[in-house]
Amino acid sequence: MALLSLSRLGLCLWQYERVQAVNGWVPILWGGLRIDLHLIAALTAIPWLFAPWLDDAAAAHRVLALYLSLGGMLIVLLEISTPQFILEYDTRPNRLYVDYLKHPKEVFGMLWKGYKGIVLGGSLLWLVISAANFYALTVVATPLTALHWPSALGCSLLSAIVLFGLIRGTWRHRPINPSTVAFCGDAMVNTLALNSLYSVLYAIYSIKNERSAEQAYGKIPADQMIHIIRKQAGIEQPASHPLLPTLHSSSPAQSHTQPKNIVLIVEESLGAQYIGNLGGSGLTPWIDYLSQEAWNFTRAYATGTRSVRGLEAISAGFPPTLSDAAVRLSGAQSRFFTLAQLLNQQGYVSRFIYGGEAHFDNMKSFFLGNGFTELHDQATFKNPAFTGTWGVSDEDMFNRLHTLLSQQKPTDPPSLNLAFSVSNHSPWEYPEGRITPIGEPASVENTVRYADWALGQFFAQARQSDYWDNTLFLVVADHDARVGGKSLVPLQHFHIPVMILPNLMRVGAQ
Repeated sequence: MALLSLSRLGLCLWQYERVQAVNGWVPILWGGLRIDLHLIAALTAIPWLFAPWLDDAAAAHRVLALYLSLGGMLIVLLEISTPQFILEYDTRPNRLYVDYLKHPKEVFGMLWKGYKGIVLGGSLLWLVISAANFYALTVVATPLTALHWPSALGCSLLSAIVLFGLIRGTWRHRPINPSTVAFCGDAMVNTLALNSLYSVLYAIYSIKNERSAEQAYGKIPADQMIHIIRKQAGIEQPASHPLLPTLHSSSPAQSHTQPKNIVLIVEESLGAQYIGNLGGSGLTPWIDYLSQEAWNFTRAYATGTRSVRGLEAISAGFPPTLSDAAVRLSGAQSRFFTLAQLLNQQGYVSRFIYGGEAHFDNMKSFFLGNGFTELHDQATFKNPAFTGTWGVSDEDMFNRLHTLLSQQKPTDPPSLNLAFSVSNHSPWEYPEGRITPIGEPASVENTVRYADWALGQFFAQARQSDYWDNTLFLVVADHDARVGGKSLVPLQHFHIPVMILPNLMRVGAQ
């Protein structure tokens, strides 16, 4: 209790301005006390109930000491991890803490390269506190005096009543949960009333609640739904297929003798806050230059805060749901609509080009199972210019994209290319000599500038290439670098750049 309270107090002092802005001291500390009692009661419930019967047994005492030590190690580990997690995600550790453990190579590589001092200092503090806790439980602690069975029974019954009250945490209809202690519109401040082990365990527990949109939002008759969709889409012609009621023909404004190649460039973590022409900090001169001759969408927003959300939207036109991202759902690994499946029917070759390892976030299975016939990931790059924690650099990825497009002959099938960058990601690694760093070299501001430089070099090269006139480019970010702030939904951190090149309106006019 003392450790959790001190940790929470320290976090509140660190985030003083945001806590003070919502008058949060009393709600956070009182809510935190309730959550801490709930967690400790839940972790110690079984030992507490059996202590009057078994605490004088040496074997039981050793098992109890080991169990409580492991529980204490988890609590300490999560609390030590919390400040850096808040810096990255503007919240206490949650399901992401567990999800990322599925990819230890990338995650631990990122932590070691980008946060070596924090990792070493935190690990040392964790070991010291855990060792002290274990010593106290095994050496200092002494067993209780053995009780006669009536007294033991009375203690167990009393304990059960106390435990029930602490674990339930409230006399209201539903037991305590994160919403019980939420009190303001600043989502991060609300999480300060939790403790981090509780936050992670509750997120894991909540996975069972993932359900379909139909279950969450109710049902609507199919005919009525189809009528609404057709009306909103402006489809006036009768349905041409009984099983595809929205299938219809649309005539292009221009005709082409040869289908165009399509290149979808997905920029990692490139929010509008960095883009000059979108009112950002002006770290992207190449994007600002290209936007002047592109279809530049100035009011585009990401569908989430993770790459898998952006990829499902860009490749499949799929909106975010209450469930996990479609890229990671078992039922979406085949026969799930993507742009690749549609264009393959028109004779296209579809490629996914990624500088990292495509098994991350299940991308390899999803894309290969849903229409992408070629996959180029880190293992296929020979002698890259630079390899970081998350894979080869953006310039390596763009060089591969340029090579693939250049190798296409006029008689070859057109191609769909989904190119996903990796450099603009913590721990902010990029090759030297491309940009002049501003301030600390390993920073998001510098990786944004490098990502923009690599994109600009690619377009400078593409303009001089034979494939330029027959290729349509979409440049889009998957999400912003960090999403946080006082607002419950910080809309400004969902604002992203989207532009299409070449400008087809200008081409048509010429």
